[in-house]
Amino acid sequence: MLRKPLPVLALALAVTLTGCAAGAAFTAEVPSAAPATPSPTATPEPTPTPPTVATLAVCGDVMSHMPVTRDAWDESQGIYDYTPIFEQARPYVEGADYAVANLETTLSTEGPYSGYPAFRSPAALAGDLKELGFDLMLTANNHCLDRGYSGLTATLDALDGAGLAHVGTYASEEEAANPVYLADVGGIQVAFLGYTYGTNGIPLPKGKEYAVSLFNTDYLTHLSTPDTDKLEADLAAARALEPDLIAVMIHWGVEYQTKQNSYQETIADLLISHGANLVLGGHSHVPQPMEERTVTGWDGAERTGFVCYSLGNFISSQVDPLTDTTAALTLELTKDHGTGETTVTGWTYAPMLMVRRDGTERVFTLTDTSVLPAGADQALVDRLEEAAETCREIFGPESIS
Repeated sequence: MLRKPLPVLALALAVTLTGCAAGAAFTAEVPSAAPATPSPTATPEPTPTPPTVATLAVCGDVMSHMPVTRDAWDESQGIYDYTPIFEQARPYVEGADYAVANLETTLSTEGPYSGYPAFRSPAALAGDLKELGFDLMLTANNHCLDRGYSGLTATLDALDGAGLAHVGTYASEEEAANPVYLADVGGIQVAFLGYTYGTNGIPLPKGKEYAVSLFNTDYLTHLSTPDTDKLEADLAAARALEPDLIAVMIHWGVEYQTKQNSYQETIADLLISHGANLVLGGHSHVPQPMEERTVTGWDGAERTGFVCYSLGNFISSQVDPLTDTTAALTLELTKDHGTGETTVTGWTYAPMLMVRRDGTERVFTLTDTSVLPAGADQALVDRLEEAAETCREIFGPESIS
């Protein structure tokens, strides 16, 4: 008969008992288990920071010819109020992270007020522009010395009082020595500079040559020699601040021409080659094209900049062809936190038309061509459609991405 083997536990017990009977102490040591080797833990990939996307609204020349100034007078309140004139632009200005325009007049708290050729407009215009949503004005233009140095400083005082930033003219040598205005545009740092081609033949005030930022050395004569030393130095100062983008607002070109000239292109290329990412122009009082230009930079690298040669008049009462046609431009700016690069990733514009609200010579409004005024007759509808088509012909498609 086969015997079953003893269980292991019984066998161990038998060995222990046998040892005790023989008088020899015996202890069985059980080896401890080796520590388990932990399995390697994969390091999680860091979550990339999403890009920062911001919008910059750009509008054209803000002018207050006397018909516009008279229209702004609110008899019931005894104040000047420009907001009804440009109210339809509010969604585009107020809706952007930051908004800029060219202020082509001087401002004063006291009259008498005047239009062309020597502008003096109510200081209330500054507050109304701020209330609409604007953040910064270019003050360097051919009308900035219409009322002399005192008119220039009164304009800056009015803007400061309204909380509007400004570039291009300066009340002191200290301010002019630091011409760059650094703005936070929806989380993107943009350095602004401002220039004009000239001052309508008015010389810079003696001892106050710093007051106006000019991009021509021959600003009283031929208007054709760029001040390359100044432009390069200013752009180097802007680059030293390490902004995400550099924007140059500039007063240039030929009035009433719907195409930029070769000198504008030369200046644009010079600005882009020394660091400008945006070149935002005005002065022609009519629309001019917008485009991207690529040049070789100061560092030998290829650089691309967005150029808007002119948006025409934002508000005015001019009657020359297309001086009533404009657009509110919105630029999309995107910062890639992985590469640190910030670029213009698209733009849209809203065609607009300056019209007389009641058919008279003095009551004006800036009208969005996509929104028909109540009771609009066919003639106005036709004008709005024509303005929108003109913008598409000059600016290109209404949306680029």
